Formats: sequence, C-alpha cells, structure tokens
Amino acid sequence: MKKYISGIILLFVCSISIAQNTFEATIKDQETKEPLVGVSVYFPSLEKGGSTDVDGHISIPDIPNGKHNIELSYIGYEALRLERAFPLSEKKQILYMTPVHEEMEEVVITSTRSSRTIEDIPTRVEFIAGEELAEKGNMKPGDIRMLLNESTGIQTQQTSATSYNSSIRIQGLDGKYTLLLRDGLPLYSGYSGGLSLMQIAPLDLKQVEVVKGASSTLHGGGAIAGLVNLVSKTPEDEPELSFMLNGTSALGLDISGFYAEKYGKVGTTVFASYNKGTPYDPADIGLTAIPEFERFTLNPRFFLYLNQQTEMNFGFQYVTENRKGGNINFIEEKQSTGYFEENKTNRFSTQLDMVHKFSERSQIQFKNSLSMFDRTINIPDYTFAGDQLSSFSEINFSTANDTMEWIAGMNLWTEEFNQAEGSPDQDLSFSNTTFGLFAQNMWNIHEKWTLETGIRGDYQSDYGFFFLPRFSAMFEPTTRLTFRLGGGLGYKTPTIFTEDVERLQFQNVLPIDVNNANPERSTGANFDVNYKWPIGESLTLSTNTLLFYTQIDDPLIMTSNENNNYEFIQPNGHVESKGIEANMKWSYHDFKLFVGYTFADVKQHYAAGITQYPLVSKHRLNNVLMYEKHENFWVGLEAYYFSPQELNNGETGQSYWIMGLMSEKKLGERFSIFLNFENFLDTRQTKFGSIYTGNIDNPEFNDIYAPVDGFVINGGFKLKL
Repeated sequence: MKKYISGIILLFVCSISIAQNTFEATIKDQETKEPLVGVSVYFPSLEKGGSTDVDGHISIPDIPNGKHNIELSYIGYEALRLERAFPLSEKKQILYMTPVHEEMEEVVITSTRSSRTIEDIPTRVEFIAGEELAEKGNMKPGDIRMLLNESTGIQTQQTSATSYNSSIRIQGLDGKYTLLLRDGLPLYSGYSGGLSLMQIAPLDLKQVEVVKGASSTLHGGGAIAGLVNLVSKTPEDEPELSFMLNGTSALGLDISGFYAEKYGKVGTTVFASYNKGTPYDPADIGLTAIPEFERFTLNPRFFLYLNQQTEMNFGFQYVTENRKGGNINFIEEKQSTGYFEENKTNRFSTQLDMVHKFSERSQIQFKNSLSMFDRTINIPDYTFAGDQLSSFSEINFSTANDTMEWIAGMNLWTEEFNQAEGSPDQDLSFSNTTFGLFAQNMWNIHEKWTLETGIRGDYQSDYGFFFLPRFSAMFEPTTRLTFRLGGGLGYKTPTIFTEDVERLQFQNVLPIDVNNANPERSTGANFDVNYKWPIGESLTLSTNTLLFYTQIDDPLIMTSNENNNYEFIQPNGHVESKGIEANMKWSYHDFKLFVGYTFADVKQHYAAGITQYPLVSKHRLNNVLMYEKHENFWVGLEAYYFSPQELNNGETGQSYWIMGLMSEKKLGERFSIFLNFENFLDTRQTKFGSIYTGNIDNPEFNDIYAPVDGFVINGGFKLKL
C-alpha cells in the first residue's frame, strides 16, 4: 500500500514540475529596434518579475500553466500589458515598446562649438539649467559663487579674508587655469578675475555649461583645467517679465529684474540688478566676514531676425561696485583708523554675434566682444589701480551632413593693462596679442561610435607659436550606457593675475620678465562612464564616474626674495592633478537624491621633492535630498564635506561639514516665495582658530579654506508677469 501511495505522490510532484515554465523574452525599442536595458517585467498574479540585462533579455522561471497577465514598464516608454497562455507556443519572445515623445526643449551645448545636443557629443559636458538653475540661484541671487561650488570637482577659493573676493578651481588647479565665458565670449579674465564670481547674478542665465579638462584647442590659452560658459536667456515667442527680491539675516539685499520679448523681426532682453551688503562680523573678532558693498548691473541686448538665413544680436553690460571690508568699527565709522580693503570697480563690455545660414546645415558666424575694466584697490598706506582693455573677435564656418560635421575659423585676442597707481619701481603694465586658427571635425563612425578631433595653432606676440591637438571619442553600446574618452594639449602664458597676487592686493609684486619666462604647457586626459538604470516604474538611478589627469610643465609660482618683494619663478618640475569624480542621482516619485564624491590628488613635483598642492580638499562629498511637487512646492536638504587642506604656511586646515536647507512655494502661476537656511551648523574658520596674525590694525591673514560668514538665512519672492 505504501508503494502505491509513494508512486502517486511522485507522479503528482512530477506533473507539477512539468507544469512550471520559463518566460524568456528580448525587449526592444519599437523605432530603433535596439535592446532596452532595465525594463521592468512583472507577473502581478504571481507577484514575481525582474529586469532586462544589457542585451535586453530577461528570463523568469517557475511560471505555472494557464493564462497570466504580464506588465512591462520603462521610463520614457508607454507601459505594455500582455496576456499569455502558458506553455507558450514560442519559447523565446521578442517584444517592442514604444517611446513617449514628450515636447521637451533640447539642450544644445554651445561650449563645444557644435550644434549637436548634449547626448550626441563626445566631449563630456556638465550643465545646470531649468529648475535646478533656479533652485541654486535662490541661495545666492547676487552672485554665482555658490552655484558653482556645489558641483563635484569644482571649488571656489576665497582670496580675501575680509572682502570675499573669490576665484574658481576645477579639479584642484589654480583659478588662472579656468576660463570663464559669457555666451562663448571671454569677459571676466585678467585683472577682473578675483571679483568676477561676485559680480555675476544668475537671474538672466538660461544654462551654465562646464567642460572639465583640456579645452585650449576649443578656446585658446587659459583653459587648461576647463571652462565655464554662462549662457544668457534669449527672447522667446512668449514675453517674459520677472522680478526677484531677496533679503538676508546678514542685512544683505538683492533686487533683480529681467525682461524679454520678441516683436516680429526684432527682440530684446534687459537685465538689471541692485545688490547691497552690510558689514557683518558673526565671529565678533572685529573683522568683516561679509564686506560692505553696493553694486549695480545693467545688461540690455537687442536681436534682429533679418530673414530666415540671417540674424544678429548685440548688447552691452555695465557693472559698477564699491566693496569695502576690514575692521568693522572703521567700516561702520565708529573709529577713525583701522585696517581696511576697498575695491572700486567699473566694468563695461560689449557683445556682438552674427549668423548667416547658407543652408540648413551650413553657416558662417562672426562674434566680437570688447571689455573695459578699471579697478582701484585701497589698503592702509597703499593704493593699487589700473585698467584693462581686452577684445575678442572670431569668424567661423560650419557644415554638416548625416555622418560628419566640420567647423573651422580664426580668432584674435588683444589685451592691454595699464597700471595707474602702485609702487613706482614695479610697473605691471603690459600688452599682447594672440592670433589663432582652428579646425574641428565630428564623425559618426558607426551608430554606436562618434569621434571628435580638433587642432589649433596660436601665435602669441610675447611667447610665439603653440600647437594644440585634441580628441574625444564616445561609445554608446545601448541607450542607457555611454563611454567617453578625451584628451589634449594646453597652454597658459605667464600672468600676474593669480590668486596669490590677489591675496597681496598687488603690493610688492615684481613684473614678469618676458625674456626669461616660459609659457606653462599642459597635457590632460579624462575617461568617464555614464549609466542610466530604470530599476522599476518609479525608481531610477543615473551614475557617472570620471577619471581625470592633468600635468602642467614649467608652472609659474610666486616667491619672496631677499628684498621682501614677490617675484615669479619657474622651478624645474611640474604640477600633477589626478583623481575621480563620481555622481549618483536617485529618483523616486517626488524625491531626488544627489550624491557626489570628488577625489583630487594634486601634487607639486620639483627638484626639492614632492609636496601637496595647497588649498585643495582631497576628498569632497556633495549630497542633496530634494522633495519636489512639480509647479507647486519643493524643499531640499544639502550636506557638503571638505577634507583637510594643506596651507601655504605648511600647516593643515581642519575638515568640516556645511549643511543647508532650501525651500520654495509657488502661490499661483506667477508668484513664489523662497526661504533658505545656509550653513545652519554655523561652520566657520574662525571657530578653528584665528584667521590672522599680528595686530588687528595691521593683520597678516592666513589662508581662507572654510567659510567665514557662518549661518545666514535668506528669503524673498519671485514674480513673473
């Protein structure tokens, strides 16, 4: 009897086993027929499922006989619901999903000189636009310093303890190696560099583009570490009139207005802002962490759409500012003497851009800028003043077909600096001219391979000829996975406009001997991997990992001599920057989590030995958690970590965290209010120790590597009419 029962049970078990099936399928894009990675496949009645692999394939075992519903979901595609009877007549299924064509504005990156969108170019470009740009602009409506500092691989370096002057560093390299552009035109270099980040308001910006690594082939000297291109808004079919009012707990005030409208064949944009700062000393040490300042900006632009082939725009920008920091009792006129640092600046620049199209894919472009900048620096018993006149002109021709794109052109830079006041035996005046020829090709070798190559030849009036090749390659095995590899040569002609000279207010600095100085030359390369992973219908992950390397030969460094003057020398050796940038973005319903990590190992290799490059945070973390109800409300929590930094005096600074809370609420279609708690941990360098030595009326300032302004609340409203 037992034998019969055992046999029946065994037969029953076998029948169940036979009734189990395996669902195998390959899922592809309906239009391109390419396999889709990460498609969610789910059997709701069985509560089981999985995701497709890199080949678009999925295998789900143990599916019982009978009819079952199958749900396929993928972000950017229409959901697919099927019913299948198991066992299947075809063991391996091929299924197609239809992409959703939403009306989204294409992001065209102008920094690469190409007309392609960001997804189609081999050069790695980071950009900030749309709501992200608006959110970051709320934190510091008066300048772009915080907007850039919150990106991985970028660090803004404060060059004055009391006046807030700052420069931008990419991948740990000195600010002089980064090129700052406005609509592709160099307006903020040289004598104005130490104040430029503090004098650019973000309200009229459409997007910010960042190219890291060797970019001299694209834009000439000075782009060794990379470049930042600020792209302005242009008139659209719908007119725009917007205002922003912001106030801070440090008694700061920002008022901005922007207007744009198109009238048939003409259009205009006008941006104006007023920014005011009150002397602020949160540490109660008698020195300003935020200086007293008053700034006015006016930037009108005019657009002419002559016909379907020809258009042009021209405009000007005027900025005037008086910035004064130092002994707060002296600044507030509570005492008649004391240490101070005063910067009086006036900037006037013009921009011209003309484009004529021969066909849909061929055009010629001419652009020009003229920049005049004068600045007076006053400290006790010393005044330095001068004016800088610089110009940039370029003409280029571009043409493209289905597989290839060409752009070639020439450009001319002129720069003249005249010292008006300072030590009579250290005249820093100079003038030079640079003429360049360039050509760039972008070739779609295969549907998955794109190659970009470029070549430039520059002739500089003081230092001769420079040959600058460059390449970038992109491999896209799937729509979700991209590899990029790039590299090139760069150069920087010797300049007195550095972070070190800014810290000295140009006092006791000797001019550069052109006959005995050599240009700084660089070699750079980077490799990055970008992967987008839709984990489910609501959860997605985007990751990017960048490996970078830059070597600068014959670096120009400043040192003091036996006469207590500062001179520039070029020791035998080089500066080397290498590291990793890693970014992750998680999206789940209304929540977004950004996690960024930067490892920057920057070293000086000289005959005396290898030393760490000063004022570089070797390890940095950028974390932002955002909750956002689209078109209604958002709130975000930020946390940034900076590891210890080597200082110029041989000491090491402390590590620190900065945390902030930001929020905005829209009240109707046209009005919104925002409130931000910046650095609510009140992290300040003055908590770690004194920021100066000596007497407060004649201080010698230490390196500034951490915030000095501490916890500040700001809030206000935005109005669109």
